[in-house]
Amino acid sequence: MNLSRLQIWACACFFMAASVLQLRAQGNTFNTPGNILISDQYNNRVIEVNPDNHEVVWTFGDGSSVAGPHSVVGVNDAQRIGAVTLVAGTGVPAGAEPTCPNGCADNRVMLVDPNGKILWQYGQAGVTGSGPNQLNVPVQNTWLKTHHILITDQGNARIIEVNLGKQIIWQYGQTGVTGDGPDQLNNPNSAELLANGHILIADENNNRVIEVTRKKQIVWSYGCATCSELNAAAFASRLPNGDTLITDGGNNRIVDVDSGGNVLWTYYTNARPGSVSNPLPSRAVMLKNGNVLISDQYNMQVIEIDSNQNIVWSQGTVGVAGDGFDMLNGPYDAKVIGDYTGLTPPFGGGGDR
Repeated sequence: MNLSRLQIWACACFFMAASVLQLRAQGNTFNTPGNILISDQYNNRVIEVNPDNHEVVWTFGDGSSVAGPHSVVGVNDAQRIGAVTLVAGTGVPAGAEPTCPNGCADNRVMLVDPNGKILWQYGQAGVTGSGPNQLNVPVQNTWLKTHHILITDQGNARIIEVNLGKQIIWQYGQTGVTGDGPDQLNNPNSAELLANGHILIADENNNRVIEVTRKKQIVWSYGCATCSELNAAAFASRLPNGDTLITDGGNNRIVDVDSGGNVLWTYYTNARPGSVSNPLPSRAVMLKNGNVLISDQYNMQVIEIDSNQNIVWSQGTVGVAGDGFDMLNGPYDAKVIGDYTGLTPPFGGGGDR
C-alpha cells in the first residue's frame, strides 16, 4: 500500500469515527451549529461556548504552560472539522504572561477528538525548528478538502501545506528568510485557500495582504512594507461579494476593502466603551447573517457587531482577564461552528463563499 492510498484509508476511517462521535456528543450540546469556538490564548485552552447562556460546553487544554498530550500553549487558532478540532499550539512569547517569563513553546498543529485525545500532530511538543516535522510559532491552521493542512509557520517566515504523512507539498516564503521580495514573507499571520485555488495571506510585518497563486505569483495585494494602509495585518478573508475583510491589528480596526483597494467600511475596537488603549484585535470573520465576529484580543472579549456597528453579543468582560464564567484571557480567534462564510470550507462545496 503506497502512502497516498494509506492516507486516503486513514482519512476515511478518521471521519467515519468522527461522525459517530459527533452524533453521540450532540446530546451534550457539543458541536452544535451556532456555538462559538474560541482560542483563549493565555488561558492555554480552546473552548466551545453556548452563545445563549455563555456556558463552556467543551474544552481542550488543561491550562498548563508546558506542551503535552493534554495541553496546548498559547493557542492562536482552532477550527472544527466534523467532530474533530484542528488546533494551532503557537506558544507564548517572553514577557507575555507571568507563567512564561522567558517564553513557553508549543509548536504543534493538532487534530483533537471530542475527548481531548490528540489523533495527529505536525511539529514536536516544545521543540522550535524548521526541519522535518518541526515548526516555529505556528499561528494558524486551515484544513483543506484534500485532507491537507495549510500552516502559517510564522517564526520560519513561511506558509506550508502538509499532508497527513507529514510531508510538505507546497510552500510560500523562504524558510527563515524575512523580506518583501518574490517568495518572501515577514511574520505571516494567516493563510486561507480561496475558491479560485489561490492563497490569501496576511503578511503581518510587511503590513500587507497578498493573494498568491500556486506558482507563487502575487496577483492581488493591499498595503506594503513601507505603506500606511495597514499596520500589522493580523488576518484576512475573502467575502462572498469579492471584498476582503482585514484585521488591521496595529491600527486597532477591522476594514472591508474592495478589489480595487477602496476601504468601504471600518470598525475601530479601541473606540468602544471600556476599551483599553491598544487592544490589538487579532481576528474578524463575517457571519452568514452579515454580522462580524471579532476577537478583540487585549480587550479580553469576543464581540459580534451588526451592520450598524452595534455590539449584539459578547463573551468576556471588556478589559478584564480571567478564566471564570464568561471570562477570557487574550482571545485570539473565534468562529461560529458550521459557518464558513469567507473562510476555507473543510469539506468542499464552498456554499458559504
